[in-house]
Amino acid sequence: MTLPVDLETDAARLRAIMAEDLAVRGVLDDPAWRLAVEAVPRHRFVPGFYLPGEERDGEGLPRWQPVTAALDPGRWLAAAYSDTTLITQFDGDEPDWEHPAERHGGAPTSSSTLPSLVVRMWADADVREGHTVLEIGTGTGYSTALACERLGSAGVTSVDVDPYRLERAASSLHGCGYAPTLAVADGVYGYWPEAPFDRIVAACSFRAVPPALVAQTRPGGKILLTLSGWLYGYARVLLTVSGDGTAEGCLLGGTVSFMSARTHAAPAFGNPAHWAAELPGEARDARHGPERITAATEEAFHLRFLVQSAVPGAQLATVGDVVHLVDVVSGSAATLTPDGEGGWRVREGGPVRLWESVERVVDLYEAAGRPGSESFTLSVHHGGQHLRHPRVPCLPLPSPEGRPGRSRTASGRTGHSSSQLARE
Repeated sequence: MTLPVDLETDAARLRAIMAEDLAVRGVLDDPAWRLAVEAVPRHRFVPGFYLPGEERDGEGLPRWQPVTAALDPGRWLAAAYSDTTLITQFDGDEPDWEHPAERHGGAPTSSSTLPSLVVRMWADADVREGHTVLEIGTGTGYSTALACERLGSAGVTSVDVDPYRLERAASSLHGCGYAPTLAVADGVYGYWPEAPFDRIVAACSFRAVPPALVAQTRPGGKILLTLSGWLYGYARVLLTVSGDGTAEGCLLGGTVSFMSARTHAAPAFGNPAHWAAELPGEARDARHGPERITAATEEAFHLRFLVQSAVPGAQLATVGDVVHLVDVVSGSAATLTPDGEGGWRVREGGPVRLWESVERVVDLYEAAGRPGSESFTLSVHHGGQHLRHPRVPCLPLPSPEGRPGRSRTASGRTGHSSSQLARE
């Protein structure tokens, strides 16, 4: 495919096709958001991006192919108007789009989120005309442009921690006639100069709800964000803020995941073999295998998030057929090794029995009838942040600063968040 004589005409046609597809799938129920999708030229916000190659390299790493108008104009324009997340940055390094090169592996650190999710986020947050909104994670600026198209630029504030990303987004936004308030800022702290807001929507994930976001939301206002952690369990939550500075809301369904806010990202933990070498030689039979939280199912996705609340300092790595859990905060570790008969053997050591804590959460989850994410409520109050369910013991989140810490339980006791469930 080659570029047509009139790029903007062809782009408008592709936008209309994309909007119709999203409407047929039930994503664009609101006519105002459909008009925004049809109006905002996404290709102007993604001059270059990466798409996954069909094969991995010799070391098993994914191969990411650069796509620009100069390299392959047809592929570039078609991808820009597909319902696909377009990766624009790896490991915090801005690519040279004049001379882009194929990437092997790496962690995505910026992207243009797939349009269906962008619209879903604005809709889930109940954003309407007259609202003032704070968007955390400007990225390419495409989502910001949709909000400007719907609300008007004066009602939109967007922040990003990456100055180069924000500069590129600002250029694209202004080039398309949008003039929101933009700032280089860490979204963990919101943006006080433009507060208070009617809605706050985050396009990154946090280990716990940042207190600044609650403080910067008007009473009755709403915050939509994704909770995550070092086990890469995710859950979205829509909170309503009260006049007393507390907030509460239900977890939302689905399997949406976002890149972590950079200050909440998992730390490097070293060589798993070093941790395993310090474990006692005796092993026991595991009641539950790692597939309970790693399988590609919605239940495992949800359970992984719940488990993460019990062991917030744990990280998981698989080397060969051995699964490692490492906790850099407590110094605890565990390994799971196949027993050759479909089961697993566990070795663990340190002040926190990591896999025992995981098994405890799985047992409680099953005893409660395997409740879905929508049946859990997140309460953000002055004593901490807790997931609550009628049939599951209270689950504390890590401290809002992103570090596992001490949390007050529902009964008023004070205990370490990584071990409370094991004591219930």
